[in-house]
Amino acid sequence: MEVHHVPRGTMEQRVNLKFLVKLGKTFTEVYAILKEVYGNEYLCRTQVFEWFKRFKEGHETTEDDPRPERPSTSKMDENIEENGKLIHEDHRLSILGLAEITGVGKEWVRQIFS
Repeated sequence: MEVHHVPRGTMEQRVNLKFLVKLGKTFTEVYAILKEVYGNEYLCRTQVFEWFKRFKEGHETTEDDPRPERPSTSKMDENIEENGKLIHEDHRLSILGLAEITGVGKEWVRQIFS
């Protein structure tokens, strides 16, 4: 079983991975180079494979894809407004209660009111 720390410099490694793919390196070569250069801080094999595949398919960005659980700014504005209305209607509502009523994660509700 392979054990290593959460990688620092993830974006740097993705950029380097992209460069190595453009040079025509194989997955095995890319993975070995990253392990050699970054020591215990290299990306896990699965992450290297996923990014290797993306770059082989022609993707250019090294940024993560947007995640569905991350609300857009306009959605966040709607959530703030909706939670504000609920608080005015019932001052006893908890963060958990607001999260359940609105369907927004409790961490988002907590951020709205912090």
